[in-house]
Amino acid sequence: MNVRKLAAILAIPALMLAGFTGAALAKGAVTSPQATGPVVQQATPLALASSTAAQAPSANQLESLYENIYAEVNPSVVTVQVVQKPTTNSSFQGFSANPFGSQQAQQPVQQDLGTGFAWDVNGDFVTNNHVIANAGTIQVTFPDGTTVPATVVGADPNSDLAVIHVSVPSSELHPVSLADSSQLKVGEMVIAIGNPYGLSGTMTNGIISALGRSLPVASTSNSSGAHYSIPDIIQTDAAINPGNSGGVLLNTSAQVIGITSAIQSPVDANSGIGFAIPSNILNTVVTSLIKTGHYSHPYLGISGTSMVYDLAKAMNLSDQQKGVLVVSVARGGPAAKAGLQGSNNQVSINGQQAPVGGDIITAIGGQAVSSFEDLSSILFNDKVGQTISVTYLRNGQQHTTQLTLGSLPVQSGQ
Repeated sequence: MNVRKLAAILAIPALMLAGFTGAALAKGAVTSPQATGPVVQQATPLALASSTAAQAPSANQLESLYENIYAEVNPSVVTVQVVQKPTTNSSFQGFSANPFGSQQAQQPVQQDLGTGFAWDVNGDFVTNNHVIANAGTIQVTFPDGTTVPATVVGADPNSDLAVIHVSVPSSELHPVSLADSSQLKVGEMVIAIGNPYGLSGTMTNGIISALGRSLPVASTSNSSGAHYSIPDIIQTDAAINPGNSGGVLLNTSAQVIGITSAIQSPVDANSGIGFAIPSNILNTVVTSLIKTGHYSHPYLGISGTSMVYDLAKAMNLSDQQKGVLVVSVARGGPAAKAGLQGSNNQVSINGQQAPVGGDIITAIGGQAVSSFEDLSSILFNDKVGQTISVTYLRNGQQHTTQLTLGSLPVQSGQ
């Protein structure tokens, strides 16, 4: 599935970034005491303290819970408006390029709307990279209607995260509090606050529908020719629409569990399948962006796919074999230096050509790898320069080698 900005309508099913592109609209947390950013805290519900597993909360209790959460967090959430850098087009709106190259039609100014939230009392706000990508100017509008200019502190396309900065008194800033996203469970109640279609301060609710999804990042083919997917993504049925990008997904303790980033929908609107980048990834990347302006992703140097029944049968392995089939190995990358081998043959499976014959990674650093999502999740939590053990199958025989992780090559043109 391709990832694109949410203004575009994609094929069914389509995975979209939850940003909003269009004409500018009208103008318009538990706060951490630390200036360096949010603190990951143990969740303690704001309400429902008297509820038990045998006694469901009443409508009045739920209403009070939502009111309290909104009052706590909405002051932290802002509208992010971006005027993109103008581009030229040789054949725009019916005007053909001058055959002598003396003039070009200029694209009209494009304005994007997204969401952001306060990270610290220093003026740093977090949003999605796709909201501010190619920005000419950026403005932040607070819930009270105050609008101020913003500048980019750092951005990481491969995690779709960015930090922007505004100059306002610290007393006007309300940093969010983070939850530990590794403790989330499917079925937990969640709340989203953002700026769908430019309607600032919009709150919706739902549950965690699934965990451990992966989110392909749009147009981030890097210099190695590889593509990157964000691991450990949270799936929710809370309504997320264009403009929610960069907004908060909260637990019932008013803590941020993720940043809303994309939806899967056949149309340009919510269909009950939304995705959020988890708070633990958020904390790791944003801390680095504020400190250095960039984030270095651990790099293995392979392309691969999860082992499935048909692939296993085609390679004469147990039909229940799990792991990641190495399809190709980047020349000069960490995997190549460690001797891993990519697929060297193709077979027809259900009328489609599929690679076979490569090494099958079954464990990284002693942790079992059942799928490509497992591999991505494990690697994200490792460090550039770290030496890890890689267990793999080759021709049905198990091997283990040591590998030193590199840094994901910078995106071409980035």
